[in-house]
Amino acid sequence: MLIRLGYDIQFDVPAPLAFVAQLRVHSSRAADLREPDAVHIEHSSGAIASHEYSDSYGNICTRFLAPQGHLRLSNSTLIEDSGLPDPVAWGAREIPPQELPDDVLCFLLNSRYCEVDQLSAIAVELFGDIAPGWGRVQAICDWVQTKVTFNYGMTRPTKTALDVFTERVGVCRDFQHLAVTFCRCLNIPARYVAGYLGDIGVPLRLPMDFSAWFEVYLDHKWWAFDARNNMPRVGRVLMATGRDAADVAFLTSFGSSTLTNFFVVSEVEPAPTT
Repeated sequence: MLIRLGYDIQFDVPAPLAFVAQLRVHSSRAADLREPDAVHIEHSSGAIASHEYSDSYGNICTRFLAPQGHLRLSNSTLIEDSGLPDPVAWGAREIPPQELPDDVLCFLLNSRYCEVDQLSAIAVELFGDIAPGWGRVQAICDWVQTKVTFNYGMTRPTKTALDVFTERVGVCRDFQHLAVTFCRCLNIPARYVAGYLGDIGVPLRLPMDFSAWFEVYLDHKWWAFDARNNMPRVGRVLMATGRDAADVAFLTSFGSSTLTNFFVVSEVEPAPTT
């Protein structure tokens, strides 16, 4: 299966402004790309210089300085995908903390949006009696999806996992933050993921946006889970991973600007006609 990926994001920039974008497909999927994947930067004043680097989580970041004026970030690329739903491994086991690789340990700790210390007692009460392994992570997803209501208008940049548990409403990032935190409370390494997830094989939901899910470390491997959709899906394309949403923002600006256009696409590429 070939999937067309792309975006067109535009801003009015009132004064010179530094940006860091995480809009590239993750390096782990680079071999699947069938067209170049690049962040195209256009500005009303002309060409803008940029450079790329890899952050501490292996995400590809694009750094640039935009002058005052109109800024456009865009891309269109093609990626090959198996067309299979997310793998499920009910026998996958939890790894004790003392056996975890050094670079996985940070995904057991508190982070900006995931208050492990404040939710640990609740997590143990809710899920402590469930057998360790895949089934316990799935039980966390089931609980979050059942207890939290999705509502675009009921989130905010400062909303944490504890807020989501208390308020029981939010968007996809809020669902994932709560599930990630519950996993960490039970010594299951969990990391937040940003990427493309088109409505492939499911009813179409508009408008399209970048998506969030999370991954857990079981049997010495990272596995995809999704507390918002809570079902295996086709066509996930990883862009960035981190401790929580603060690490994987698709665009970070060191100052203010005004968003004027936001378009994202992730859909099956039609087969060529003969």
